Amino acid sequence: MSFEFIEVNPQVAPFVGLIRLNRPKELNALNLQLMGEVKQALAQLDEDEQVRAIVITGNERAFAAGADIKQMAGKTAIDMLKIDQFSTWDAIRKTKKPMIAAVSGFALGGGCELVMHCDMVVASETAQFGQPEINIGVMPGAGGTQRLTRAVGKVRAMEMVLTGKFITAQEAKEAGLINKIVPVELYLEEAIKMASTIAEKSPIAVQLAKESVLKAFDTHLQEGLYFERKNFYMLFATEDQKEGMNAFVEKRKADFKGR
Repeated sequence: MSFEFIEVNPQVAPFVGLIRLNRPKELNALNLQLMGEVKQALAQLDEDEQVRAIVITGNERAFAAGADIKQMAGKTAIDMLKIDQFSTWDAIRKTKKPMIAAVSGFALGGGCELVMHCDMVVASETAQFGQPEINIGVMPGAGGTQRLTRAVGKVRAMEMVLTGKFITAQEAKEAGLINKIVPVELYLEEAIKMASTIAEKSPIAVQLAKESVLKAFDTHLQEGLYFERKNFYMLFATEDQKEGMNAFVEKRKADFKGR
């Protein structure tokens, strides 16, 4: 895979793919081209049978410090409607394989929203999260008001969205926005380690389990339970289910094939 604004390693570890945002001079600002490349890379990794989990990262200074304001400053409402930039985000949201964000430094605006599109988050001690769009006369548009509220609750989300206040990694962890905090030199390694743990499991079971957890945000309890049970029953049609249960009974490690 060859891209201008991201770097992709489909095997950074066994069955683990890596996407690195790569606009360091702009603190990885998310322009249309970069987001298009992320969408394309995720689609390719999602179809690659040798990839079972995906890590998305930036660099030590910034995961992504927001959208590229220069691309938007002169646009009209009709321009933005025609560009339809959020269709790219919708496609990213549909990634079937688990995505782990490895965050150091700034994750602001669209950067914070991209983090929240991921399924798990490992952050360095220097990570800062925020939705500062209010400071430039707009508001979050890639899910920031919705996902942030579901993650941290109404009052914390209101404070972040309406004041533009950043929160630290520790505050983010306490609020339930991220999974864990590690030293700067370990944040990517720890995210890859988490992805590797997931990659050892049955890929089909992981996919259906991810779908089921996400369903909890889209529906009421009874419909969610029905969806969960349907996916649970479906897994009994897989070879991985037989391998996993037989391995448990035989007291050995399962060897999942994704079938």
